[in-house]
Amino acid sequence: MSETFRKEVTALLDAFFTERPDIFLIELNIGSDLSIKVVVDGDSGISVNDCIEVSRAIEHHLDREKYDFSLDVLSAGASAPLKLLRQYPQHVGRTLKVETAEGSFKGEFTEISDQMITLNWKERQPKAIGKGKVTVECEQKIDFDHIIKAQIEITF
Repeated sequence: MSETFRKEVTALLDAFFTERPDIFLIELNIGSDLSIKVVVDGDSGISVNDCIEVSRAIEHHLDREKYDFSLDVLSAGASAPLKLLRQYPQHVGRTLKVETAEGSFKGEFTEISDQMITLNWKERQPKAIGKGKVTVECEQKIDFDHIIKAQIEITF
């Protein structure tokens, strides 16, 4: 793969994201066959039209006479794990499953700060005295640095 080609694609994407700061890059892969795969997301989600704009920003500015390339522009997708901190705020209020070295947590994503997220959920736990169980509200604060994988749970 030509390093010049990679630099051209990266420069075109940088220019696009400067004009559309609400959209950001999740992943860029360029294969040895000059196949370009761009995965994007937006601060308020991403639409098909947004993906088309990203595609045009690349497609219309690369010379097909010089490069024989293929291009795929995709949204991050609802079932894809969250990869960047910038993806989290738009999902507050949704159910989030988070894996850390300490364990796995699943709950309503209720809060985000510069360093951590907060999950809340209810679970049945044994009563402190006597038989039976009681419903308890649980909260877990998780540092971003400890998150191995975070994924939105899709519910219907």
